[in-house]
Amino acid sequence: MKPITSASYSIYFNDDAYQNLNAYIAKNEIDKVYILTDKNTHKFCLPKFKTKIPSTVTIQTITINDGEINKNINTCVEVWKALTELEADRKSLIINIGGGMVTDLGGFVASTFKRGIKFINIPTTLLSMVDASVGSKTGVDLDNLKNLVGLFSNPEMVLIDSTFLETLPERELKSGVAEVIKYGLTFDADLLETIKQDKWKEVAALNNIIYQSIEIKNKVVLEDFKETGLRKVLNFGHTVGHAIESYHLDHKDLDRLLHGEAIAIGMVVEAYISKELHGFPEEELASLKQYVLKTYGKTTIAKKHVPAILELMKHDKKNIKGTVRYILLKNIGEFVIDAEATNTLVIEGLDYYER
Repeated sequence: MKPITSASYSIYFNDDAYQNLNAYIAKNEIDKVYILTDKNTHKFCLPKFKTKIPSTVTIQTITINDGEINKNINTCVEVWKALTELEADRKSLIINIGGGMVTDLGGFVASTFKRGIKFINIPTTLLSMVDASVGSKTGVDLDNLKNLVGLFSNPEMVLIDSTFLETLPERELKSGVAEVIKYGLTFDADLLETIKQDKWKEVAALNNIIYQSIEIKNKVVLEDFKETGLRKVLNFGHTVGHAIESYHLDHKDLDRLLHGEAIAIGMVVEAYISKELHGFPEEELASLKQYVLKTYGKTTIAKKHVPAILELMKHDKKNIKGTVRYILLKNIGEFVIDAEATNTLVIEGLDYYER
């Protein structure tokens, strides 16, 4: 696959990815590499990766606990201390191997350690490949508030090795599909139809889906790097979805929700609001809900939890002057940025999802 060029780095695919990594290491005379993994990628992905880089390179591995619950400043402190103990310097290279939690946190750690050292991201989940791999966002959660602390920082390169997806449980793969649905709803009706036909279950088709998704996000990011306008569209479904995800993370008595599962709910709710305010076609809304329920099942959101979820939405990064803002749709590929909606409509949207 042809590399995709972003602002100051490129995204390379499969075998071509490792060739470019090795060329980069040789050109920059890097002799010390720090690899950040979580426990899952340490077990399932690190052994393969080590076979792909020169044996002359000294590798030090730092492993953190897996799961969104560990995407916080305390984990950053652990990694900063580990880098210090391992005598990392400003010419060191960090390679982040894992899902979005690892690449977001690892990029933030690298960008702030000794005022910034170079890093490379190797996303290993579908979600991180189609979303976190592009855009240069790094950061961590603050308590139960998603991605509240972070900065924009470019990696040296991003490597996509789709064979890592073979290590994923189906539930994790489905979580990534939600972000592709978002790209389809906001930019590409054909991509949306491909997903609805469950083509993501086929290896060859999945590679193309990953490539198309990265192309879409990259075009948006190149036009609006700091998310002042168009890039906000990539948050469709996230205003409600992030709040639901955060609420479930903070309440151990509730079933754990993966990011994509929460965003899928958020997309149904925000599509419902879109229908009410901007005439989003009812048949498209019904089709979206049907596919979401078929793919992810239904998550019960008790009415007693709704006020807290609405409260969490007040902390969304898109909000302006304390007012919750949404990305809403007029139709597939037609969107409204910085839209407002009442809490009543959000509650109606949650009811629509539930019934």
